[in-house]
Amino acid sequence: MDQSVNAAISLRRLPEREGQRPFVLTVVIPCYNERANVAPMVARLGATLEGLEWEAVFVDDNSPDGTAAAVLEIARTDRRVRCIRRIGRRGLSSAVIEGALSSSADFIAVIDGDLQHDETRLPVMLAALRNGHDLAVGSRHVPGGDSEGLSGAWRHRLSTLGIRAAQLILPVRLSDPMSGFFMLRRSLVEELAPRLTSQGFKVLLDLVLTSPKPLRVREVPMRFQPRVAGESKLDALVLLQFGALLLDKALHGLVPLRFISFGLVGLLGVGVHLAVLALAGAAGLGFEASQVVATLIAMLANFQLNNTITYRQERLRGARFWRGLALFVAVCGLGAVANVGIANMIYTASGGWTFPALLGAAVGMVWNYAISATLVWGRR
Repeated sequence: MDQSVNAAISLRRLPEREGQRPFVLTVVIPCYNERANVAPMVARLGATLEGLEWEAVFVDDNSPDGTAAAVLEIARTDRRVRCIRRIGRRGLSSAVIEGALSSSADFIAVIDGDLQHDETRLPVMLAALRNGHDLAVGSRHVPGGDSEGLSGAWRHRLSTLGIRAAQLILPVRLSDPMSGFFMLRRSLVEELAPRLTSQGFKVLLDLVLTSPKPLRVREVPMRFQPRVAGESKLDALVLLQFGALLLDKALHGLVPLRFISFGLVGLLGVGVHLAVLALAGAAGLGFEASQVVATLIAMLANFQLNNTITYRQERLRGARFWRGLALFVAVCGLGAVANVGIANMIYTASGGWTFPALLGAAVGMVWNYAISATLVWGRR
């Protein structure tokens, strides 16, 4: 888990001023480029949670649109509003964990900063926890809920695919494991935080799968509302990270999450390689020339995907991007040599094709991952 998140476990807010009651509920709002939605979010929470001691913690990943400045402007006159501005750290899951661990309230709610979640369900979720449930989840897929705000047929398909995949390994029934709107006790967050991956976008799934015992879950119907301002962060890359998280949990953390992500990107690279090979062949290039072109394009695709997904928090930009690309191509070239060498050695000894090919590919992938992690994305 991210060191900053781990360190935050010991943090507590300063004691409340004399005459002020402690907060009962902390609403954690991870955000990136949501400046236009900050003031409406605070206003909506104020209307919904009237009569309850609550606070809103916006965790902003140094948005270039001035999201943090908008939060601080409100915080000057409203003690219920705080901002955690993260520089050099990115990711929705780690933002949620960091915001939750900064709280001293008994209950923690998580809601997206885009106003698409129905904040009026918060009192119902709080009542569920007070009645003995461990976790309350805003669901689009129980009677009374809907996902009309999820624009585009492809986003519906993406969400449905993720839900079905998650339900295969969940220890409890959850109709909407992709939900980013939920509430739980702070004590549960503190218990589970050291074992969370803190990577990716689906922290709810991470929490449920990390718990050593099945959680008592109450699903609350929620209308997923259309986005009014800003841009959606959901895309196919999120689903790839989601798949890596599922594999990590299915393997009980025995294989590093980043290695899983690196491997999944590698599989995509194989698809790119084969597609380019077919196109180059159809264009009349010889086999050797087609192989060179396909290999180079697959390397470029793998580098970009790893830079965007696997090493999102260490993403290379500017001159470091081009230096990293050159190193990555060199590393993968050496990995290919190792792949062929190992495969040929085993083939000579055994005479079969399948095992040598698989072993050579495995050695090449481990080499590429280990060296890339230290030399390409590990450089500072």
